[in-house]
Amino acid sequence: MKLKVGDTVRVISGKDKGTESRIARVIKQRNKIIVEGVATAKRHQRPTGQTMQGGIIDKDMPIDASNVMIVCPDCGPTRIGARFDEEGTKRRVCRKCGGDL
Repeated sequence: MKLKVGDTVRVISGKDKGTESRIARVIKQRNKIIVEGVATAKRHQRPTGQTMQGGIIDKDMPIDASNVMIVCPDCGPTRIGARFDEEGTKRRVCRKCGGDL
């Protein structure tokens, strides 16, 4: 999976189509990601311990990684390519403009 925590992505399908936000968590085994403020569900939380308060909370649920596109700062939503730089390290690059992501 080419997506990483902290990347800015745009949702391209589903009920939150068009929303841009950051990736909070990546679940590589299931090819899913959790995006902040996208696919929220109401969860009934039981109070645990003496300090935690129970009630209905909003929880971000995982969505499939194929439903988002990474956003390039220069040209907008794009695909991700790869290139090796002079030191031999692999870099993620924008497919449209060729800039680093």
